[in-house]
Amino acid sequence: MKVISKAFGIHPLTTEDICMEETREKVELFRTYYLVCFRSFAIQPHMSARERRTRQGSEAARRRSNFGRKGDLVPVNMYLVVFRDGVLSFHFQPTPHPANVRRRIRQLRDYVSVSADWISYAIIDNVTDAFAPLISEIEDEVQAIDTEILEMHSDMLRRIGECRKQVMSIMRLLGFKADVIKGFAKRCNEQWEVAPRSEIGLYLGDIQDHIITMVQNLTHYEKLLARSHSNYLAQINIEMTAVNNETNDVLGRLTILGTIVLPMNIITGLWGMNVLVPGQEAEGLSWFYSITLGLIIFGLGCYFAAKKVYGIAV
Repeated sequence: MKVISKAFGIHPLTTEDICMEETREKVELFRTYYLVCFRSFAIQPHMSARERRTRQGSEAARRRSNFGRKGDLVPVNMYLVVFRDGVLSFHFQPTPHPANVRRRIRQLRDYVSVSADWISYAIIDNVTDAFAPLISEIEDEVQAIDTEILEMHSDMLRRIGECRKQVMSIMRLLGFKADVIKGFAKRCNEQWEVAPRSEIGLYLGDIQDHIITMVQNLTHYEKLLARSHSNYLAQINIEMTAVNNETNDVLGRLTILGTIVLPMNIITGLWGMNVLVPGQEAEGLSWFYSITLGLIIFGLGCYFAAKKVYGIAV
């Protein structure tokens, strides 16, 4: 980096920002160039808890059958040092944006005037366009969740959490891009010596519109997910309340049944082998029938009393 800075006359502040991997997105004008800090992303495969703790092991992604199976979004800082005659780009992780821009230049070199300012715009535009497929996936997942929320799938809460996590990750990456592009486009119209020409400012305005639209869509999706989350939890509470009511009803019936049967057990339990049973010396089964009939009448009386007082049908 020291050799590159000396060869191209890069200011020490720019060198420090690049070496320290400055995360704030910004545009800074210097005497012979301007610096653009812009954040892209890379998809990091999911790892097990043990691999996350030790930071070792395979980079293979865990199998997932739902949204977010590819992995987590990891910010990738890109730094563009734009001279009048060329562009230096710096990034500390592999990223496809420079190769995509070179492919775009080969396709459009007969139709547009390719300058250093246009290359910087093309890289920023490619970084912005990379978010579009992710937002499209989020839109499909949000619509699926909103449709299936009332069907009570067992993994619905995890799907909502995963989708909200993805939305917040993208919103964090897109957060300040609109302000950076707005300030960048403004300087294009102020006739700074090293700033891009006004024609590039029109392209930058188009990028700003895309970013604002993406952020607005993500905000809308977050509201839908929050509503789906609340609806799902409310439905769980309703079902748990219904289950608790059924359990309380069964316990109430068992309690009443035990209350009715317990006195009968006390009465019949006193007549063991060593206790004189009423009517034991009498002939016939009249005493037995009388005692049995009395227990039946007692049980029926308790049943109707419970039904009248508590409204419970045993």
